[in-house]
Amino acid sequence: MSSIRQFGMGLALIVLILFFQITTGGDVLTSTNVQNLIIGNSYILILAIGMVLVIIAGHIDLSVGSVAAVTGIIVALAIRDWGIPWWLGVLLGLGVGAVIGAWQGFWVAYVGIPGFITTLAGMMLFRGANQWIGQSNSVPVPQGLQDFGAGYLPEWGPNTQLNNSTLLLGILVAVWIVYSEVRRRRAAIRLGIAPPSTRAAVTRVVVSIVVIGYVTYLFGSGRYGTSFPIPGIILLIVAVVYHFIASKTAEGRHVYAVGGNRAAAALSGVNIRRTNFLVMMNMSVLAALAGMIFVGRATSSGPADGTGWELDAIAAVFIGGAAVSGGVGTVLGSVIGGLVMAVLNNGLQLSGVGSDKTQVIKGLVLLVAVAFDVYSKSQGRPSIIGKIFPSRKGRETGTTPGLEEPRPEVPVADGATAAQG
Repeated sequence: MSSIRQFGMGLALIVLILFFQITTGGDVLTSTNVQNLIIGNSYILILAIGMVLVIIAGHIDLSVGSVAAVTGIIVALAIRDWGIPWWLGVLLGLGVGAVIGAWQGFWVAYVGIPGFITTLAGMMLFRGANQWIGQSNSVPVPQGLQDFGAGYLPEWGPNTQLNNSTLLLGILVAVWIVYSEVRRRRAAIRLGIAPPSTRAAVTRVVVSIVVIGYVTYLFGSGRYGTSFPIPGIILLIVAVVYHFIASKTAEGRHVYAVGGNRAAAALSGVNIRRTNFLVMMNMSVLAALAGMIFVGRATSSGPADGTGWELDAIAAVFIGGAAVSGGVGTVLGSVIGGLVMAVLNNGLQLSGVGSDKTQVIKGLVLLVAVAFDVYSKSQGRPSIIGKIFPSRKGRETGTTPGLEEPRPEVPVADGATAAQG
């Protein structure tokens, strides 16, 4: 069902892009605009990847913008005053994020303070720390960190009318798509499951390769010196790694279990404290990474960095299909949700809509999207995507996927079972 939801959100993103492409006279799908779109929103999308795990686990993190800001100023000062190379500054920043995350994870997981309160305190604490450490001044960063936050894949090789690095990246992604389809079919045959029809598989692969080819052309055919952005590469790596963690590992399943039914997870031997600690710690590490990307793009760290980022990340997660009550959500869905907000913001700006009206529209989009899903499920009807793509399970049993019986509130202490350690 999750893949169907992702397909529906992806379709909505495509429709939104085409709408603004028409209304702006073709200004959306240009090399310069799509490059700027990725560079200007990669840090929010990285935050959304971490935030979806926090929300799936049943928490919320309001401190991500402040954590990003304090990390940015620490890294900028360390590079300037200590003379360390920029890449060592990045490692230092990730370490700072891990320490901050361990601090917040301790209060949430082992003291029992709700994530909302813990991170609300963290938002104030680290915002003040950012301004205190930096004396409310802007601190410039070197070219290496600027390339980290706003650079492009390099030029090399023969003249192919495209950036060869971007072309190679597109080819590798196309090969991976073909390989994944072949592996999926072989796995189905090995397990004795009838694989999808050959025609459907070929159609899916061909359509995917055509889309990848167009995106490769779009990013690689801009002015000389521009190509696929380095922040986009970082975003792709983070998305792939966390998609694997969330969907293929025991830790990922534990996050869903804790958010879906905490009592049942405890009785199943899930270490709830450890899971909550890791989720909060991971969020701060990704916030630190996002902060360094932004500082590189802005060429300096300043006292206002990170303001309002938590709201954009949370909006991306909920538009991407996460449940307010926890237990539901995907990494890919959150990235698509973030892209929907980014394209909406970009399209409205290109259409000449002011920032005040843009904020109103974005707020209404978030409210309507979540409210309509909540209302549909409360009435026993499928969600927006469920109406378009009813699942096989729902058709066979007559129930709506995602609509479970109310869960009893069973108080279970985090250390109640021997499995808690």
